[in-house]
Amino acid sequence: MIRTNSVKLSAIPGLAYREKMAKGGSSIVILRADATQPGVATISKTSGEPIVAANTPADLYPVEAFEEAMKLTAGLPYHKQGKPKLVAQDLGGIDEAAEPEVEEEPEVEEKSEAKSMVDSVEYLAIVHAYTDKKGKLSYEHISKEMIQFAHSSEMVGRMIAAGDSDETIRLYIVGTKFRNITGNKDLTDEQVLELAGLLDEVSPKGIFKDLNVEIRAMKAAQKNR
Repeated sequence: MIRTNSVKLSAIPGLAYREKMAKGGSSIVILRADATQPGVATISKTSGEPIVAANTPADLYPVEAFEEAMKLTAGLPYHKQGKPKLVAQDLGGIDEAAEPEVEEEPEVEEKSEAKSMVDSVEYLAIVHAYTDKKGKLSYEHISKEMIQFAHSSEMVGRMIAAGDSDETIRLYIVGTKFRNITGNKDLTDEQVLELAGLLDEVSPKGIFKDLNVEIRAMKAAQKNR
């Protein structure tokens, strides 16, 4: 049993722990026995309040639960391995009379393409980087930064001149930005695509719609030269 860095919550039936983010700061992860998707939130460096990830279900993970988790995990060591497995006989909830068991997953050196990035420090770092002062993920900010990088990058210019596909160019732009934001230069293209997909799921119009339009415009301008 390892309980030194996980705490039991009273606001909801779940466990919580802290993770250290690649570029500094920390995040809160909450696990429920009756839900496969964890709740995640970064901690604002200015206000100290939790900034809940855009795709975290508010009905399962209310802000009050993150606020409680922040208080209970204050001073505890960061969780360094894969997320704990919440073990419960009844997936409908945690037995409040008994201490839920938490099992540590063994460290796995090899990267698995099937491993979800939804509760990763990389995803939290990206959400944190593009969260506005109101605590909402800013899709306009994402589009603006991607487009600015596309115009300033010599590599993108060479790829457009060479006639590379829209998908190849977009993957280079998004991958470069994500690796810089997260500080993880070893992110695979598959992981970049998964992270982009997570952001795209919560966007009302498609997170990279404007970038796709700009890439096509840049290619058209190249042909007209």
